[in-house]
Amino acid sequence: MFSLFRKSNRRASSLVVPSLIVFAIVLPGAPQEARLLCSRAYGAEPVKSVAVEGSPLRWFDAKEIGIEGRGWSDVNDFYDRLPSKAEKTVPKSVWGLSKQSAGMLVRFRAQTPSIHVFWGLRSPNLAMPHMPATGVSGVDLYGRNDAGQWRWIAGGRPTAQTQRTMIASELPPGEREYLLYLPLYNGVSDVQIGIPADATLTRSESEAAKKKPIVFYGTSIMQGGCASRPGMAHASILGRRLDRPIINLGFSGSGKMEIELANLLAELDPALYVIDCLPNIDAKQVTERTEPLVAALRKAHPTTPIMLVEDRTYSDADWAASKRKRNDTSRAAYKAAYERLLKAGVTGLTYVEGEQLLREDYEDTVDGSHPTDLGFMHYADVLEPILRKALGEPAKSAAP
Repeated sequence: MFSLFRKSNRRASSLVVPSLIVFAIVLPGAPQEARLLCSRAYGAEPVKSVAVEGSPLRWFDAKEIGIEGRGWSDVNDFYDRLPSKAEKTVPKSVWGLSKQSAGMLVRFRAQTPSIHVFWGLRSPNLAMPHMPATGVSGVDLYGRNDAGQWRWIAGGRPTAQTQRTMIASELPPGEREYLLYLPLYNGVSDVQIGIPADATLTRSESEAAKKKPIVFYGTSIMQGGCASRPGMAHASILGRRLDRPIINLGFSGSGKMEIELANLLAELDPALYVIDCLPNIDAKQVTERTEPLVAALRKAHPTTPIMLVEDRTYSDADWAASKRKRNDTSRAAYKAAYERLLKAGVTGLTYVEGEQLLREDYEDTVDGSHPTDLGFMHYADVLEPILRKALGEPAKSAAP
């Protein structure tokens, strides 16, 4: 796997302000001679870029622009979702899944007619039997239009472990803000954004980017299974609708409310916590783990809102008695824990019933459990007004 940039021994951080003198290296197919150059990104926040002899593009490393959606800076690898110390405390499955970049994005401003993207993937497995490569391993580009609304532009379709593509062309004139979402079920080692040499790219200084994030903790559904592209996971949809950062701590098959995860969540300082783990735990585990998790969060953050979300109804529960029983028993245990917390005087809790999370006709899952894009849109429609109320924000149209 190659990188457009030199490797650095610097400890990973959320934002690096580099010097402006860099060495360019050779891209595949480019002339064999690289040259020293001075490159300047315009705006209040300069971003280092590299150019290649004979190429019309300048490339910007996402590490230099800054990554949104990562809760910790003390990580082993820049795109990890958990801090290095977690390797010794969390289950192995959680640690492995934390290497996947779900919820992370690059937020930037650019005045450019086209945008190119290079991304290097950690795993050669680009897709799953029930989830396409565009969601598992692709990237997804959104732009803020002249009305201030986020609108989808294009997705990057992965065909190999390293991918370089022009993701958008014929962009309208003018500077605007962009979001580039990273893969949901694969990890990335390198992400670069390329623009024409006479175009400009800067870090975004929007008010939205400065808001406290919402932390989403949960299962494969939270991680984004089985969205067709990264921007369609419901946490990502809600991030755009609420116009604030999100941190996606969904772990496929492994969102189980362990106290080790609760303690890690308590280290963050979000605007709100969303806890949605019932699909991965049974009623006994719900009873044992809900109150300790909430207690850990409350000890660290006495007033931060906490939203407890039930599991969605299996879409084939009418035909499978065991699945209906699983829904009913885990929900009863969750509701009982919630009521005990209220009785104990815990404030700032919101409880969301699961029956409403999927459509009434249940035509919005891939396999009876994981939502399609339609299912994720419905999830977002249900959760948005509840989140706004918990955050103290006015009600708003569900349009993203």
